[in-house]
Amino acid sequence: MTLAPRRSLGDWLVEKGYASLQQVEEAKKVQQSNHGDLSTILINMGISASDVCEAKAQEIGMPYVDLAKFVPEASAINVVPAHVAKSNNALPIKKDNTVLYIAVSDSNNFGAVDNIRLVSKCTVKPVLAVAELLEEALNKAYGGGVSVEGGAVKTGMNPLKAGGAAPAGEDDTDAKSAMNAAIASYGARGDAAKSTDEDAELKAMVDEAPIVRLANTILQQAIKERASDIHIEPDRTKVRIRYRVDGVLHEVMSMPGYIKMPLVARYKIMSDMNIAERRVPQDGRIATKYQGKEYDLRCSCLPSLHGEKVVMRILDKNSVMIGLSKLGFTPEMQAQLEELSSQPNGMLLSTGPTGHGKTTTQYSLLNKLNTVDKNILTIEDPCEYQLGGVTQVQVNKKAGLNFTTALRSFLRQDPDIIMVGEMRDLETAEIAIESALTGHLVLSTLHTNDAPSATIRLTDMGIEPFLISATVVGILAQRLGRRICTNCKEFYEVPQIDLRRFGFKVTDPTQMIQLARGKGCDQCRQTGYRGRIGFYELLQMNAEIAEMVVRRAPLGDLKEAAKANGMTELREDGLQKVLDGVTTPEEVRRTVFTAGF
Repeated sequence: MTLAPRRSLGDWLVEKGYASLQQVEEAKKVQQSNHGDLSTILINMGISASDVCEAKAQEIGMPYVDLAKFVPEASAINVVPAHVAKSNNALPIKKDNTVLYIAVSDSNNFGAVDNIRLVSKCTVKPVLAVAELLEEALNKAYGGGVSVEGGAVKTGMNPLKAGGAAPAGEDDTDAKSAMNAAIASYGARGDAAKSTDEDAELKAMVDEAPIVRLANTILQQAIKERASDIHIEPDRTKVRIRYRVDGVLHEVMSMPGYIKMPLVARYKIMSDMNIAERRVPQDGRIATKYQGKEYDLRCSCLPSLHGEKVVMRILDKNSVMIGLSKLGFTPEMQAQLEELSSQPNGMLLSTGPTGHGKTTTQYSLLNKLNTVDKNILTIEDPCEYQLGGVTQVQVNKKAGLNFTTALRSFLRQDPDIIMVGEMRDLETAEIAIESALTGHLVLSTLHTNDAPSATIRLTDMGIEPFLISATVVGILAQRLGRRICTNCKEFYEVPQIDLRRFGFKVTDPTQMIQLARGKGCDQCRQTGYRGRIGFYELLQMNAEIAEMVVRRAPLGDLKEAAKANGMTELREDGLQKVLDGVTTPEEVRRTVFTAGF
């Protein structure tokens, strides 16, 4: 290794006779015209890569090593695992007590210095080398290929870049770098959490920079990719990371198993959970910012066979109310829903599975009802949107503030409209019913498969049927399905009979009907879908349905009465959106259909 008195790159090459002054001047002119790298231009002009690299090292005051002649010491190679060296593109070449010299091809590869320092526990000094020679030396020292089992991060096909093509301007370089840094930090420790002072060791690990960067990168990448949920899933030998985008889960990366404990512990600390408790489920929240916007993450930790699984729901706290007209309602159904929400008292319910837009619908209604002459109160867990002019209360279990205690206080706050984030138990439901009976409009949500089932669910919770019939004015069931990507939409034809199971009235089985689908493009990550649209059914309570609820009529009878009263079923609303070219039959079948259809 040599370190000569500093000269500029061109002067050094001329002085050593490796390039003529004319070549250097010509290279500088090319650089001025295309703003390229002078080193690369000189190599393209026929100057030796080794000579240019040595000149570059001299220019920046960095040692240079010729890996064609220098043989790395075994004592240096043994300090750094293969996956760390290869992932950082750095080769240990010499160890002098606690100083470790590493060969790099990029003088700005500061991450390699930090990562190898963490693994080796040495003072790390970089030395410049030719990129091609460095690659050959790495393969010679460690052999080719790196596997997940060996400790290197394995990045699966990004769902969001299906087909292997990344959208313009997007890549997962930052995510890989953060992961490799964390792996480098903890790979040498193995399963450090098995130490005698387990919790103290784990707390020390999760505060270190690599795992902090990794945890933050996973969150930021999910927000960037429009994900609604993040799944951190431990397996026997690895940790799988999945994002839910437009309602569908995609695996985006996997990491070695020994990352799971510090990564999960980091999220537990961020969400104010007890990292020493690994036997029972825990819940918490994480507040974060990305590109100037605030996000709230609902975090759930669940013990499993191979460790704790973490799922985080991403909520945009500053999300703008998009309005009923943009949620996918037909004009007729929207008019009916607005009429029901204008009632002075009663209960209007939204039903459906978790993550299918019930809260968004409720807030779109509140946004329309929010006028200066209305006192609107909400109790939620958590507050998913912020709406000016509305008093929003968030559940705080540690302080003893839950749905029940908040609702009792609401009745003393002179409310006109009350929104209950979810009716989870009998006590909450009873107070909500009482509010609806005493001159207030109550909006709330339930988890049921369809609109008629909501009355049966309330009965099962212990609410008397006559109270349900007296308070409930309408029930809206909904699902969210993926929209066809408008950038790559194409039309095709199918026989009418193919749509019969959706309720389509077939006039001629052989007659063709035009539908739409997405071919796949960079904007939709080759999926053919981008964004989501709602499928709805709205049950309006009338005297006949109220009487059937009181006498506990079977669900089938309730459905028939609701349809006779004008209710459009979920699959029928989905069919209309298929015929309108908004979504596909496969998407309606995936989100709406259940056994028996």
